[in-house]
Amino acid sequence: MPELPEVEVTRRGVAPHLEGRIVTAVVMRHTGLRWPFPADLQQRLAGRVVRSTGRRGKYLLINFDHGTLIVHLGMSGHLRILPLGIAPQKHDHFDLVVGKQVMRMTDPRRFGAVLWHDAADGDIEEHMLLRGLGLEPLEDKFSAKELHRQTRNRSAPIKQVLLAGDIVVGVGNIYASESLFKAGINPKTAAGKISLPRYEKLAAAIRETLAAAIEQGGSSLRDFIAVNGQSGYFQQSYFVYNRTGEACRICSTPIRQIKQGQRSTFYCVICQR
Repeated sequence: MPELPEVEVTRRGVAPHLEGRIVTAVVMRHTGLRWPFPADLQQRLAGRVVRSTGRRGKYLLINFDHGTLIVHLGMSGHLRILPLGIAPQKHDHFDLVVGKQVMRMTDPRRFGAVLWHDAADGDIEEHMLLRGLGLEPLEDKFSAKELHRQTRNRSAPIKQVLLAGDIVVGVGNIYASESLFKAGINPKTAAGKISLPRYEKLAAAIRETLAAAIEQGGSSLRDFIAVNGQSGYFQQSYFVYNRTGEACRICSTPIRQIKQGQRSTFYCVICQR
């Protein structure tokens, strides 16, 4: 599933083609994806100017004066910027036409989403999908002190707490495993038992890991490709993720794999205590 770095790479890719441009048409080839498409989206967006793009966790936000288009890539979705007139393929479900270009959403498994939040309904942060999200890990408000403060009564393993999204958002399975390795923290450790100095290391590791993944175009797991059609290459830098049985790059101990909450966790029993 595309995680925060992949969504941010996508946002940066579409932004120059959308921001400041007028939407000329909206094409919806099905009734919806994970949720129904807004039936009146053509009427809402045609003739309107895209003011900016943003991201909240794994949600891409396309902002207009009168509201925000919310795009989620689901498990297999990606966006492409194409010249107008390129024939859609089987899994091309949604087009946002901007002048002579099209932002096209492809989603083979149809777990993604395209939704509308009207400005009259309040701030975008109050949307049902966004209101419970935690801090953005690449923004200043995210800190070790906040991690420490909000986990004092948490007995769940730190890996599960990172994935929950209510304290910090967007640190998905891949980048949680990699960040915990970089910080030297065992993923099974209870979040409430981690000290402030160790959270200092973890907060820094999360920022560094996500920033590096964005710089390298994300990870090319499953169907993720960037807007320009290229695959990311951060997976070449993994220390633990998907390296079960391979030698730790630091101490040569075989990387171990366990299940936590139905998700695979990868870690080094020597480097992570």
